[in-house]
Amino acid sequence: MTSTTRERHIGIVACSAEGAALCYRTICHEGARQLGPYEHPQLTMHSHALAAYMRCIDADDWAGVGELMLSSAHKLASAGADFLICPDNTIHQALAPILARSPLPWLHIADVVADEALARGYKRIGLTGTRWLVESEVYPERFAAHGLATVRPGLAARMEINRIIMDELVNGECKPAAIAYFQQTIAKMKDGACDAVVLGCTEIPLIMNNGNSPLPTLDSTRLLARAALRHAIGQ
Repeated sequence: MTSTTRERHIGIVACSAEGAALCYRTICHEGARQLGPYEHPQLTMHSHALAAYMRCIDADDWAGVGELMLSSAHKLASAGADFLICPDNTIHQALAPILARSPLPWLHIADVVADEALARGYKRIGLTGTRWLVESEVYPERFAAHGLATVRPGLAARMEINRIIMDELVNGECKPAAIAYFQQTIAKMKDGACDAVVLGCTEIPLIMNNGNSPLPTLDSTRLLARAALRHAIGQ
């Protein structure tokens, strides 16, 4: 397939490096499969340092997180982007308050994941991610709007998964013990009648997938990338 109309320019509001890189690579590689060798829509990425985001998050300053996202949005609009994505689940809880001031529209990661869950017939879905994401309403609210139930892991699992993400995965460290812990946690969700699990941190797909998970996975990183690609090429 070769596009005959103007493709939309994708703006990526990045936060952590590994998740943003996986999203970028996915758009490029799948763009080539759909559009022809080495083809993909225009992409521009902007990122403040993860440290800037963490200073706000640690201070429970979600308005500050939103201002960082909005700053990136304006830079990407100036670079010619037509719409925005953010390959970071956690900071989506700061998105709604800034939408009215955003220079461009956004694709919401939880809506993209919900669409996939519905298409695959899932109804009761486990959630993994940072403790800030899991304890937020980013996924429960969006899922409930689609008639989907969300199951959060217990407190101990939230804390250990958060440690794995923030100490290991965001630094590109993929350890067998981390895989084992995720498998244990997801197996408990399966025992609790979940029929799928959201990989709700964009780094989790570095270690978890359908091949090693006790439940079918909803890979938020790649699902967002594919949705952005479809939107960019007008599908």
